Amino acid sequence: MDHLQSMRVFVKVADLGSFARAAAAMDISNAVVTRHVADLESRLGTRLLNRTTRSLSLTESGQVYLERTRQILDELEDVEQMVVARNHEPVGTLRIVAPVVFGLHNLAPVLQTYTQRFPQVVPDVSLVDRQVDLVEEGFDLGIVAARQMRSASIVTRRLTTGRMTVCATPAYLEKHGTPTRPEQLMDHPSLSLPSEYWGDERVFTGPEGEIRVRPTNVIVANNTEMLRQFALLGMGIAVLPSYLIGSDMARGRFVRLLSEYRLPQIEINIAYPSRRHLPAKVRTFIDHLVEHFSQTPNGQASEQPATDGQAHPAAASATSAAARHGAQYPASSDAFDGSEPLPDLLDGEREPKTVRSSARTRTSALSSL
Repeated sequence: MDHLQSMRVFVKVADLGSFARAAAAMDISNAVVTRHVADLESRLGTRLLNRTTRSLSLTESGQVYLERTRQILDELEDVEQMVVARNHEPVGTLRIVAPVVFGLHNLAPVLQTYTQRFPQVVPDVSLVDRQVDLVEEGFDLGIVAARQMRSASIVTRRLTTGRMTVCATPAYLEKHGTPTRPEQLMDHPSLSLPSEYWGDERVFTGPEGEIRVRPTNVIVANNTEMLRQFALLGMGIAVLPSYLIGSDMARGRFVRLLSEYRLPQIEINIAYPSRRHLPAKVRTFIDHLVEHFSQTPNGQASEQPATDGQAHPAAASATSAAARHGAQYPASSDAFDGSEPLPDLLDGEREPKTVRSSARTRTSALSSL
């Protein structure tokens, strides 16, 4: 029989002084109560209760066992109440993992408002561009690119959508000219992520349909912030996430190219280990993330144009250069768009190669975005 339940039944019998009253209080039969007490006595090899037709009393061993059992059951109840409270009240350390560049440009304002709402939660953030096993490494949740999750033991929830933008500096365009079709990118030096992230080709969709282009790489780096730095130095044309270059676009440091053609979008998801009962700190942070991005579809701080009421001089210069070369300089940058429906994302692109671990079904990948 259930040993813990037998202990509870014994305490109830001792407290009420009757098998029948204990059975009624616990909504079980007299026979079940008798079996629980008998099972305890058999397990311990000693009698716990003296029984007569008119009275019920504890033996010496029964008295000792009652005191310790009552203490154990009280402590167990305290632990259960503590666990329940932790699942209803957000408290404790919240371990979060996210890609480096996405985290640097997006997580700070989210965490600021979250900790203001739930000050008893302490975020512990890891920014990495590598394979991560959420369960094995003890993370409460991760932020990952779509189609990088393959495990039934990992739950994902859509967070937002990112656009990839082809861009270069006005000075580069002045010197080398502006490509107006995707095929012309092969005539320009390309600043690219490794092929294991995006494949060897860029897949554009435009008026003529799908166009695949194999760029001419002059620099390959596994971090988009580094590629941004190379592009700002005028070393070539880059394809970068719009949230990363929004302020550069607004200030005229970059010009958007090939505006009539679209690259596949990137869906960003929240991922967390599948659990029947999510801790409150995880549940509330997931809701807070979704709320934040749904309220700010174009609202990343790094994507806002200058606010001095006038066009930035660099922006005016970039607009002029773009006009001469047929490029489009938007009034505001493309940003994460959490409102538009998602197509079949990342079509024709490759994911980072999965590093297999002993817990294969738990492995998730973080992109370099």
